[in-house]
Amino acid sequence: MTYTNNYTLAELAEHIGAQLQGDADTEINGLHTLQDAKAGQLSFLANPSYQRYLETTEATAVILHPDMAPAFGGNKLVIDDPYLAYAKLSKLFDSAPDGMGGIHPSAVVDESAQLGEGVSIGPNAFVERDVRLGDGVVIGANSCVGAESVIGQRTRLFSNVSVYHGVTIGDDVRLHSGSVIGADGFGNAHEVVDGQFSWVKIHQLGGVRIGNRVEVGACTTIDRGALGDTIIEDGVILDNYVMIGHNVKVGRNTAMAARSGIAGSTEVGERCIIAGGVGIAGHLSIVADTTITAMSIVTKSIKEAGSYSSGTGTQPTASWRKNAVRYSQLDKLVGRLSKLEKTMVKLLPKDE
Repeated sequence: MTYTNNYTLAELAEHIGAQLQGDADTEINGLHTLQDAKAGQLSFLANPSYQRYLETTEATAVILHPDMAPAFGGNKLVIDDPYLAYAKLSKLFDSAPDGMGGIHPSAVVDESAQLGEGVSIGPNAFVERDVRLGDGVVIGANSCVGAESVIGQRTRLFSNVSVYHGVTIGDDVRLHSGSVIGADGFGNAHEVVDGQFSWVKIHQLGGVRIGNRVEVGACTTIDRGALGDTIIEDGVILDNYVMIGHNVKVGRNTAMAARSGIAGSTEVGERCIIAGGVGIAGHLSIVADTTITAMSIVTKSIKEAGSYSSGTGTQPTASWRKNAVRYSQLDKLVGRLSKLEKTMVKLLPKDE
């Protein structure tokens, strides 16, 4: 990856509030891992298990915790949280291209749409009637913004994003390719007429409200509400292939990893961490500061903060098959144990 931005170590230290130990005028042109960094690049040590690479790294400088600083003899930026420092510096070296600027000739923008300053609309994009785009919004190629939707300042839709009608998106939001915002929620009633069963669609009359500084991963779907809105609050980060059902509310700064999903009308509190493959049933409440580990299934509300799990760890297939059979026998075993306990109570001598 080629970077176009160079910074001195003094500039980088000031940017993250680190203590500089080394040559302040040394220039850095990129970031890389300790193992693969080359001259001119900056690396970091956040996990002690990688400390062994300090001896062999070719990095020009390393971000280190004060306790680790003596282990490296080269230039270093010393700070209490090296991983956070790396995150803050990564923006300086991001090589993702900015919007093309202006409106591509192949884009279709309804004459009623309101566009802020510096809006960029890419090839074959479609902006429907009464849409409002804030300053600096970027609409990627082949993306669509539905009627009466509002998108805040500096928000970016990458290519092939679909925003349906009546969606509100805040400032500094990133919607990655293939994401769908405002599709119909999965709402249906059933009826039986003359003995024939059929489904009756419940038209979804609500919208979606996304706050500021939200990131939505590729191919993630956020359904619109059946009546009220589906709500994603400020600072939420959603990985790829996440599913948010209708009328769900996700609290501020909650993170959801890939292939996790929330069924309709469930509320998730602030600062929750939902790991990959988690399934959360509908009409539940998850309290703030809850962690749910990978592949867990949540069927009841969680009212006390903490870490919760239900998935089982990997084991040899032969052992798993035996345990799966035993699991199916648990109900019978509990019944037998209960009978045995009652029998033992009758046989044991009673206290005088």
